Amino acid sequence: MEGDILIWGAGAIGGTVGAHLQKAGYDVTYVDVVEEHVDAIRNPEKGLVITGPVSILRVTGPAFTPQELNGTWKRIFLCVKSQHTEAAAKQLEPFLAKDGYVLSLQNGLCESYIATVVGAERVVGAFVNFGADWTGPGEILYGNRAAVVLGELDGSSTDRLKKLLEDMKHFEPDAIATEDIDSYLWGKLAYGSMLHAQAVGDLGIADCLARPELLPLWQQIGSEVISVAKAEGVRPKGFNGFRPEAFREGAPKSEVEETVDEMVAFNRPNAKTHSGIWRDLAIRKRKTEVDMQVGEVIRAGARHGIKTPTLAGLQKMIHEIEDGHRAMSDSNLLELLA
Repeated sequence: MEGDILIWGAGAIGGTVGAHLQKAGYDVTYVDVVEEHVDAIRNPEKGLVITGPVSILRVTGPAFTPQELNGTWKRIFLCVKSQHTEAAAKQLEPFLAKDGYVLSLQNGLCESYIATVVGAERVVGAFVNFGADWTGPGEILYGNRAAVVLGELDGSSTDRLKKLLEDMKHFEPDAIATEDIDSYLWGKLAYGSMLHAQAVGDLGIADCLARPELLPLWQQIGSEVISVAKAEGVRPKGFNGFRPEAFREGAPKSEVEETVDEMVAFNRPNAKTHSGIWRDLAIRKRKTEVDMQVGEVIRAGARHGIKTPTLAGLQKMIHEIEDGHRAMSDSNLLELLA
């Protein structure tokens, strides 16, 4: 059983990408830890169903739990939540061909964690911003298209990267390759930190970002992440309305207002109204990726002697919600400004 692509983690990201590549004719195999989801994907009567305004499709195919899997693949797309990255990398390593690679379709700085397990030369980085939600076994809402960027960790232009980009364009026609994938990953950390803040309240992404009294909060969060990125030697790049340069030290308030307005405009029409972090807290009642995203910036800041008080307060607040010690409320965001 040697397939073309192995999707490791067939949830919102993996399931959406895998289904579209399968529809385009690729040989796709799915791995997931949720047995009911695996059963649905391989059931000819059910399958993996993608709904939403972008596309509606249904596919069925080989799907397994990690314990059931056999064979090797030259391409494994790792799509698990960032806190499960290292464990998943160790699980998938026996199924990765010696001349194969792992593509990290995740949020956060997961590539370095995968590299410690399989080797940096067997990892390709990626940044994704499209909106999707796992809504039940075999069911995924594909809410909106957005930026998809691929890049080798060393910035080189390789044949495998060119081929991968060609393949990914079957999912996102505007996907691009970059010589500096870290710049996009850190840009997503800044925007993602704002989404973590949205998650502690009730309003959706657009309505939360649009609250005028929260403009100082977005400025504080953005500036803390951008300052740490600069210390790390990274110049974050923007996407889908988010412009990291608006959060540089000394930037005028008007620039923050403009980019926040653009982010609101991008998110307003999307069928996916709330962040995945919010869904983890409000719907799925499970741990979020806060320690591997917001926490990653805090840890990097500490290495450089940069204080990140707003991010630290946000991480603490999310932990309190996860532990049942705090209710989700829009007032939580005002508390972060205190």
